[in-house]
Amino acid sequence: MTDKEKYRIFCKTEDTIPLFSKDWWLDAVCSEPGIDWNVILLHKGDDIIASMPYCIKRRHRLTYITMPKLTQALGPWLRSSNAKYAKALAQQKVLMTELIQNLPPFDHFVQNFHYAITNWLPFYWQGFSQTTRYTYILEDISNLDKVWSGFESKIRTDIRKAEKTLSVDTNPDIDSFLYLNDMTFARQGLKTPYSRALIKQLDINCQKRSCRKLFIASDLQNRMHAGIYLVWDHHSAYYLMSGANPELRNSGATSLCLWEAIRFASKVCSRFDFEGSMIEPVERFVRGFGARQLPYFQINKMNRLMQMIFTFRNLIKHRKI
Repeated sequence: MTDKEKYRIFCKTEDTIPLFSKDWWLDAVCSEPGIDWNVILLHKGDDIIASMPYCIKRRHRLTYITMPKLTQALGPWLRSSNAKYAKALAQQKVLMTELIQNLPPFDHFVQNFHYAITNWLPFYWQGFSQTTRYTYILEDISNLDKVWSGFESKIRTDIRKAEKTLSVDTNPDIDSFLYLNDMTFARQGLKTPYSRALIKQLDINCQKRSCRKLFIASDLQNRMHAGIYLVWDHHSAYYLMSGANPELRNSGATSLCLWEAIRFASKVCSRFDFEGSMIEPVERFVRGFGARQLPYFQINKMNRLMQMIFTFRNLIKHRKI
């Protein structure tokens, strides 16, 4: 049995594996041509004590270990230890070093680690670099009154205003959501960065496991104002995607959908992850929901050829040659 086959079985029984590292999630987001995924497993006897799934892409004879689309985090999973702190760090060093040594050859490596991974030193010692990024999380959504009181007054006002004129459908079809999602990118002059085929396969995989819900806010004229796509695991819900009609952006529909999503999420898990963002206007919006800022690590490494390619691209970009 291959490690990938063993990992599929492991994902069915180990509920501490984050949603984005599940085999079925990776099947969907690594399904496009030239992209695949695999996993490194470490054992102690018959038990799996560490894993590291990765997405691998090959292009122009170059090999990239990279982040799949719509995937917040990958990185190592280590079985929790009851050892004293110093010994636990030593164990992490041993396991992470072995995971690194078992990576396939690559030209460029980039992974976002789950925010639960706070020690990346073993990667630093192996020549990797790190950039700190941020997500925003409501750490306890069990008390909705407390969550509501933590919202900025503008968010509460927007939700109250939206409730007077809009209703939220929690069972729309995926095409309705994708219509709104496409409009958001079109407004910015951007192409939607993922294919409909990928989204629909991911949606099928999520529906099979009852871990996704859509929320679309519409008015009395049946005009769809905004929508969000929510996914979750045992521990956290994730604000995965959103969309909005640019002509109806001031109705408070997105805030209303998020509030309905948080209310729903409180029934299935304990946390709500807004998934960032590093984009200033988006960060300002999600911060208004009273979420706590949490750092996570983006880990990078590239060989000399990739360093030369990136340097050349930067020079071209800044017109220095």
